[in-house]
Amino acid sequence: MDKKNFGFYYGILLVAVGLGVFYRTPQVMSQVETIEFFRQTLFFVRSSFYILGGLLILAGGIRIYKNYK
Repeated sequence: MDKKNFGFYYGILLVAVGLGVFYRTPQVMSQVETIEFFRQTLFFVRSSFYILGGLLILAGGIRIYKNYK
């Protein structure tokens, strides 16, 4: 596998992981709500998960775009 194919498939993997973060966040937040320390900062924790997922999708999209040209 050459370097161009590796970057393309790595981009697909990043997008898949980002979508997985979006899918899994609501399920994980119910578990995070039970932790006393995070009870006051649920909005911050939830937004951090969604920002992480968005950045993963963005990075994967950029890699796919650069390697697909």
